[in-house]
Amino acid sequence: MDARFLGIAELVEVPSVAVVVDVMRAFTVAARAFGQGAEKIVLAGSADEALALKARHPDWVALKDGPPTPGFDTVNSPGLLRSIDLGGRTVVQKTTAGTVGALAVKEASLVLCAGFVVAEATARLLRTRKSDSVTFVVTGEGGWADEDLACAQYIARRAAGTATHAAEFLRRAAGSRAAAELAEGVRAGVHPDDVALCLELDRFPFAMVATLEDSLMILRPCAAPSLTDEASI
Repeated sequence: MDARFLGIAELVEVPSVAVVVDVMRAFTVAARAFGQGAEKIVLAGSADEALALKARHPDWVALKDGPPTPGFDTVNSPGLLRSIDLGGRTVVQKTTAGTVGALAVKEASLVLCAGFVVAEATARLLRTRKSDSVTFVVTGEGGWADEDLACAQYIARRAAGTATHAAEFLRRAAGSRAAAELAEGVRAGVHPDDVALCLELDRFPFAMVATLEDSLMILRPCAAPSLTDEASI
């Protein structure tokens, strides 16, 4: 498998297969939302779009980066999300990097959104699809966020069938600038458990696939192929 690791600004052409990585915290939050029963997540291009969707669908749960903001139900924090009932609900998510990265590759034939919490499920799906070329979109810090790059590299190695231990990749993520800013309270809208929750390897058994539906980018969980299914392919 030919793996490329690019920042959002480096995307000069539409990739065939894209894995958009945002560990801290967009796609950890998305995975946790599905783990708490959310039906789908609408990836919004702007705060105004998110608020407009919320206005048309008052029962939807809208969240964004940063401090609590009027019109939004909560913030982009996996720790804070735990207190919200999401059973059967739709979430509207707008973040600084993760949702921007997903929308940047919306024309790709396959778009996966990932963090450590769904790493193995994402790698299994890539192995099943037998993708010759995969573009990993490293969303944070212009493509240099070490937590996102470490996760992308780990998934790429697992997808290629390479024997890989996660400890070193998780160590890099734990030592990243994003982790430090979350732990030190530099960023707003943070729960003390956020970093630990973002580093829960394979916490959820599904990958997350984003597709265009009526002009909206919709993220849904996708059950990972079993080891038996992979062996039969």
